[in-house]
Parts: sequence; structure tokens; C-alpha cells
Amino acid sequence: MVDAVQITARLTSLGDAAAARHALRFFKTGPGEYGAGDQFLGIRMPVLRAESKALGVLAPATLAPLLQSPWHEVRMLALVNMVDQARRKICDRAALYQLYMSQLSGVNNWDLVDVSAPDIVGKYLLERDRAPLAPLIKSDNLWHRRIGVLACLTFIRAGETTDIERFALQLLADPEDLMHKAVGWMLREAGKRDEPFLIRFLDQQASSMPRTMLRYAIEKLPEPRRQYYLNK
Repeated sequence: MVDAVQITARLTSLGDAAAARHALRFFKTGPGEYGAGDQFLGIRMPVLRAESKALGVLAPATLAPLLQSPWHEVRMLALVNMVDQARRKICDRAALYQLYMSQLSGVNNWDLVDVSAPDIVGKYLLERDRAPLAPLIKSDNLWHRRIGVLACLTFIRAGETTDIERFALQLLADPEDLMHKAVGWMLREAGKRDEPFLIRFLDQQASSMPRTMLRYAIEKLPEPRRQYYLNK
């Protein structure tokens, strides 16, 4: 059975220095930026997905140290593997969720959150009490808040809008543009399935929504209605 050290060595051998330099800029790793201090090997997602598939089902004892890696792509591979397990229902979903929640410090950029939160957090909580999301939404940590919002994508796909409505109201004054984008994205997804919900929310809140959040939320509406809310 391959272990975390061997997996890390394999990924290190696949790294590309030019791609790593691009990733450092793209994921805002400079001082004071949202990804400050992150490190990249320079491996693209299709390669990581292929590596994860070749490894098969990784056990929690292997996944935990991968999620603690300083390398972004090593953490991403672990999350891709966990998501695959969740989607294929070949794991103890509760154990997967608990592992994820115990390793949140490693889920620390928007791509890591977006690839993992709906399937690992959202699917686990879909038929359970949503109370665990409350501290995430209230957290001072940007990535915790984004995890709470992205988990709602699973609920939205199941026809539920209560949680995203509640969280969107709580996050109207969030200082981070990445959260404005996430909330607007989830409102847009909700509106694609339940347009009356989105229209009602916009009629009540458009004038107080951050501009980025509003633009994301109205993206799929007809142009006249989009202009109406942009000018409101």
C-alpha cells in the first residue's frame, strides 16, 4: 500500500517550475494576499485526477498527512480522492466528513474549497441538521466561510434554498470579494432551479448587495431584468 511520503515524492517528480510560478501569481500567494505562503509544484488538475484514480481508495491514515502537506497539489490530490469516494459511495461518509473537518487548515484556497465542500460537507449534511455550518459562516477565516456557502450547492441541487438564503443575508457585509463571488454564484444556481426565489431575494436585497455578489447572482436572468437590478 502506497503511503503519503511515496505519493508526495511521485507528485514532486511531476512538477513543472514554469507552471508553479504561474500558479503562485494566479492563486495570490504574495504577502497580504489571500493565498499568502502557499507552495506549488506546478501540476495541472487533469494530471492530479489521473494520479488519484490510479491510486484508488486512499485510507484516512494516508489522507490526513496529505492534507497537511505544504504543497497545494498534494492537498488537492487528497481532496479529489475524498470527493471520488463520496460520489461513488464507497466510503463511510461520516468518517470522510469528520476527517475533512479535522483538517480544515489544509483546505485553504478557493479551488480546494470549491472542489470539495459540496460533495464532502454538503452531501453529508443533506439529510442531517445543518447546525455545523453556522460556526463556519461566522468564522473569521475566509475559507471556512466559503466552505459553509459552497456546501449549500448540494442543498440547492436538491431543491432547498433555505440555507443559502439565510447565509446570503448574514454575508451581505462580508469584507472579502471571494465571498461575494461565492454567495452570488450560489444565488445564481438557486435561481436556475427556482427563479421566483431569486427574484424575491433580489427585490428585497439587491440595493444592499455588494456589486460583485449582485452581478454573479443575476448572470442568467434576461438582460432587461439584469439591468433593472443593476440600476436599483
